[in-house]
This record gives sequence, C-alpha cells and structure tokens, in this order.
Amino acid sequence: MTQHGSSHSEIPDPTRTERDSMGELRVPAWALWGAQTERAVRNFGLSGRPMPRGFIRALGLTKAAAAQANANLGLLPRSRAGAIRRAAMAVASGQHDAHFPVDVFQTGSGTSTNMNANEVIAALVMRTGKGKVHPNDDVNLGQSSNDVIPTALRVGAHLAANEDLLPALRALRAAIDARAADAGALVKTGRTHLMDAMPITLAQEFGTWSSQLESARMRIEDSLRRLRRLPIGGTAVGTGINTDPAFGKRVAQTLSVLSGVRFVSAENKFEGIAAQDDAVELSGQLNAIAVALMKIANDLRWMNSGPLAGLGEVELPALQPGSSIMPGKVNPVVPEAVCMACAQVMGLHTAVTVAGQSGNFQLNTMLPLIATNLLDAIGLLANAMSALAEKVIPGLVFREDRLADALARNPILVTALNPLIGYEKAAAIAKRAYAEGLPVLQVALEDSGLDLDTLRRALDPVALTRGGIVEGMGGGG
Repeated sequence: MTQHGSSHSEIPDPTRTERDSMGELRVPAWALWGAQTERAVRNFGLSGRPMPRGFIRALGLTKAAAAQANANLGLLPRSRAGAIRRAAMAVASGQHDAHFPVDVFQTGSGTSTNMNANEVIAALVMRTGKGKVHPNDDVNLGQSSNDVIPTALRVGAHLAANEDLLPALRALRAAIDARAADAGALVKTGRTHLMDAMPITLAQEFGTWSSQLESARMRIEDSLRRLRRLPIGGTAVGTGINTDPAFGKRVAQTLSVLSGVRFVSAENKFEGIAAQDDAVELSGQLNAIAVALMKIANDLRWMNSGPLAGLGEVELPALQPGSSIMPGKVNPVVPEAVCMACAQVMGLHTAVTVAGQSGNFQLNTMLPLIATNLLDAIGLLANAMSALAEKVIPGLVFREDRLADALARNPILVTALNPLIGYEKAAAIAKRAYAEGLPVLQVALEDSGLDLDTLRRALDPVALTRGGIVEGMGGGG
C-alpha cells in the first residue's frame, strides 16, 4: 500500500489496531477507514483505481438519506442520525475521497466499498465527539451492500447524466444548429458509399447530425425514467429483512430532495438487486450516442480532408501542429480524439453487457464494474461533445469555392433528367461527362435534345436539394 505521512520511505507510517469479525488488523493511523476496508485494500489491487468520484458522491447521498429515514422512523436517535447524515454529506461533497481506496475490481456486490463508507462515516462522527457510532449497527442500519450499491449506482448515473451528459448534448446540438443557419442555402455534393450522389445543402447535412443528437436525448431521458427505481429497502435479497417496510420509500424521498431527481422506491426490489437491466439499457443508449458522435466526427474529418488532395469542403480550426516532421501540417485532432473516446465507450458497453448478465439467482455480482463503466462512459461522451461544441463546430469555415467546383463536375446531377429522357440516356450523359471531365450541363445540352432553359431548371442544384420532380418538367421518358 502507498505510504503516507512520511518523507522518508524507510520510516514506516504509524499504525493503529482495528478489529472486525475476523480479528485484529493494523491500519494506517491517518486513515479514516477500519479493518474491513484495510482487508479490501490488501486483497484487491487489480487496477490501482478506486471507485469514481461520482459513485462516492452517490454513496454518500444514499447514506445520508438512510440516516434521515432511520431517524424519521424512530430507529436511530435523532442526534446520532444527524451526525451520521452530516458526515455522509461531507463524503458526498468530496471532502474525504482520499479515504476511499478500495479498487474497482473487488467483491462483486461492492461490499468492500459499502463498508468503506460505513467505517469512514462512523470515524468522522466519533472524531466530532458525538459519541460512539458503529459502522454496521448505526451507519448501515436497515441496509445491505446488496441494495445500497445498486442504489448508489443508479443515483450516480442519474446525476452524471443530468448534470454533464444532457447539457453537453444540448450544447453541441445548439452549436451545430447555429452553423447550419450560417450555411444558409450553400449546396454541396452528397455522397453515398463515399461516392458522388445527389446534391444536398450543408444545412441538411448538419441537420442530420442535429437530429441524431435530438434522438439521443430522447432515448437517454426515456432510459433514465426506469433508472429512477431504487432497490434500497430490499436489503440482502429483496425481502426487506431487518428493515422497516417504509424505509425504502423514505430513503427515495430524501434522495429526491438531496439530488433534485425524483427517485422512487422500486415496487419489486428483487429485480433491482438481482438484475441490472435498466443500467444495461442506459449503457446501450450511451453506446448509441458514441455511434452518432463517431459518425459526426468522421464526417468532419472527411469534409476537412486535404486541404488540396482531399475533399476540402470545410476547414476546421487549426489547434496545434500536426506533424513532428512535416512543417505546416495541421490535423483534425479533436475529431480524432472524439473517435477514440467513442471507441472506448463502445468497449465499456460490451463490459456492462457482460456484467449485466453476471451473477446468479438473487444478486448481480459485477455491480462496481457496471457503476464505474456507466460513469466513465457518461464522462467521456460529455467531454467529447463539449470539445466538438467549443473547439470545432463554431470555428469551422465553409470552403464555398471547393463546394461549387465539385458540384459543377458532379455527373450524378443527371439523375434529375430521368423523368425527361429516361435512365439509359441519362446514364450515357453521366458517363461521358465523367470521362471527358466536362460539366453535365454542357454534355446534356449536346446529347439530350433538351433546350438550355429546360436543362438549367432541371439541373439547378438548389432545386434538386428540395426533392420531388422539378416544377414544370412534367413526366415522360
């Protein structure tokens, strides 16, 4: 374990003796935790990473709400419950994160982290001189790790989604919508299979991204409705043994006040302990956001490609030198970073999927992993969207000359002539225009038998972005 409190590694930290049901154990004198946490620190060192801040916050809120519920139900003296609540809120605020060292990869119920919280909160109360408080009998009263940890999982994910993910999503959509408005009626060559296709406006292209994000918002908010159901009060297996029947509802009510989210006590607490399907559902929606963001980021990379040998339709802000050997090279670094973040989120979802079906009968046994991966995914996506909204979208430049040049040489414009001259004749015009590098209008004027005014109206790129049959063209062919 990392040494603390000494500048000389050869001098051991002072320790104190703590005891649990398995016997005595030496614990660092500075640590707020007790014997059960110390055993976990020694047993679990797989990643060197403790549970994330968002989860410890949610766990502190859950413990504070539990203390308040126990006081209201007459199960704890109000003075003791108040002291526990204050200590738990200090944990929630992040004042004692250094005292939560238990690794993410620990016992699958999260018992070690639950006991870590119980021991830290009890120690904080006792250090204030408010009397002796027992980690299990008082702080954990009416609770089990099996209902506390999945409750904190849901609270933490909800808060992160509401405070970080959804605001970042809305901000990115607003930035995209603003640039779509800036683009006005600018027309570009559409592409399918990475090949030239019918023209679209830049506003339509940006509008696709905006619509993806709006769909993502609706899916996230819908999933969060199911994540509001808390299994607290189910204790070990869902029956509610050793707790007041009203405990779960009281905790949910207090958590709603503390968090600003309207949590409810789950009608079936067995489900919230044994299965984590609602968490897997939310992870799936985060995965869908990663898919949308990767499409947006890659579209930006393609549109920015060049600037001479690629598409060069837009110019992204130059943020840093792009090469250690090629002077003047500038790369789309933020979209690349976003793509990597999205790939990570997709991997996290795979792990959550496996974790969601792990466990048997009355308990899921990968709760810490699910909680951590949800928070990691939410944080990555929120930061990725913020980076696009702040560093890329507002400062990109439309390269109107490149857009117009590519559009004029796009042989697929001939598609609009299908109703007038038929598919086969239109295809022949397209092939000749491409082979000879000529504008479609010029070849069509020579080969279609249509007059210039008719062709100009039929091949008007702006009109083509509106779909349908160009007005006045009639049918035939």
